[in-house]
Amino acid sequence: MGDFADRYGPWAVVAGASEGTGAAFSRQIAAEGVNVVLVARRPDPLDVLASAIRSEEGVEVRTVPLDLSRPDAGTVLADATGGLEVGLYVSNAGADPYGERFLDGDVDDWTAMVQRNCVVPLRVCHHYARGMVERGRGGLLLVTSGAAWAGGDRLATYSATKAFDLVFGEALWAELGPQGVDVLSYVLGATDTPAFRALVAEHGNMYAAALDDADAVARDGLAQLADGPTRHASSLGGGDASLVGTMPRRDAVAMMSAGMTEIVGDR
Repeated sequence: MGDFADRYGPWAVVAGASEGTGAAFSRQIAAEGVNVVLVARRPDPLDVLASAIRSEEGVEVRTVPLDLSRPDAGTVLADATGGLEVGLYVSNAGADPYGERFLDGDVDDWTAMVQRNCVVPLRVCHHYARGMVERGRGGLLLVTSGAAWAGGDRLATYSATKAFDLVFGEALWAELGPQGVDVLSYVLGATDTPAFRALVAEHGNMYAAALDDADAVARDGLAQLADGPTRHASSLGGGDASLVGTMPRRDAVAMMSAGMTEIVGDR
């Protein structure tokens, strides 16, 4: 990634930056000499991370404490980064903190998830990609999930939103790639993040499978950014083929449901 800053600088915006893969993306982007805007709901972790990145990498860092489920979140973020030449947007927010069945959850929570995972990436990519196309360079990295490949028990809204991110990124790759903008739909599996561990702990379950390391996931995603449209993280085998392939849809849904039971337990 020797020319990373030339292609994706001078500023990157990372949504969901306060911990886990978002923090890892932010640190590694800064290590390439690109200034970063850190976006997440909680200000204190953002300030701690910003201070560490400034000290370690010597780049400029700004923080935008923002709940991305707000109806006006896309506009607020665009205004907060006005005047910056943003060459990279990483859409990393949007984990599932619930692991609940559709009717057991509050409909407002599901609506907020759609806002955070679908509406905000759409609006923000539309905003930043215009400048990238004008400059003939830049990148959009949309972090999605293996849950995008099929629906499943306790995955109704989450898998649907992540399927949106997956297909949205692939379509943008087709549209924007010829204009110099790299786009990658980056499909994560079970990754060792505070959000994932909190989900498992909330349901009193022990998850036995190996977890991907957040730093390794971020490193791979950035390295593959120019090789879209789709990339799996290592726990999903790498590459770009659908996890369900030619599997009958009923079998794919059963597989997803079994995987979710392994994560949160059978309740």
